[in-house]
Formats: sequence, C-alpha cells, structure tokens
Amino acid sequence: MSALRDALRDLPDAVFADLLESDEGYVLVIDLPGATAETTEVLVEDGRIEIEGRREKAVPEGFEYVREDRPLFLDAELTLPTDADGAGADAEIDRGVLEISLPKRDSDVSRTIPVDDADDEGDA
Repeated sequence: MSALRDALRDLPDAVFADLLESDEGYVLVIDLPGATAETTEVLVEDGRIEIEGRREKAVPEGFEYVREDRPLFLDAELTLPTDADGAGADAEIDRGVLEISLPKRDSDVSRTIPVDDADDEGDA
C-alpha cells in the first residue's frame, strides 16, 4: 500500500483524499467539488491509476475574478499497490466526491508453468 499512500502525498495541497484498506481491497476517496461523472475520467493501466477531473465555474454577469485559488482541473497519476486488481476497479461520484474501489488480487493464486525439454525442440 505504501506506493499509493506515497503518491497521494504528491497531490496538490488543495486536493483532499482518503485511502482506506480492508482484507478485500482499497477505497480511494477524493473531493472534487463541482465535478460530475461527465467531467471525470478514471483510467487504470500498467499498475497506475490516472484521474482527470474538471469542474465548471460560473461567473455571475458583471463580475470578474479578483483572486482565483480554486483549481478547475485535477490531473493525477498514482501508482497502484501490487496486490490491487485494476481490472476489477469501480468508480462513482456523488456530489463532488469521487470514490474508487480497487479489489485485491487473491494472493493464493498459483499456476503451473510448463517446462519444455530443450533437446526435443532440435529433433524436429
């Protein structure tokens, strides 16, 4: 879990995130105020999770920004724990809170690797 926990430390200070772990998996919760399912994309690939979130800001007519500290975008790439199963991941956003569930791989999975006799290949 340390790779994902360490990656969360690299998020901008304005991004609030929680990481939860159980025997079955991980849950990553990220606050993305103003973001919706249409403006949020989550991609799991090559042991990493990429999160892109965008929120819309409306400026009332006749107003302009004097100071603008709320970022419009989140573009984060986080390393997954080695036991996380990215293929089984699910994501949901509710009122600007993104929740990504990552099940753990079964660590007891094993398989037999066939061993070929090198001499048989040359006899053909």
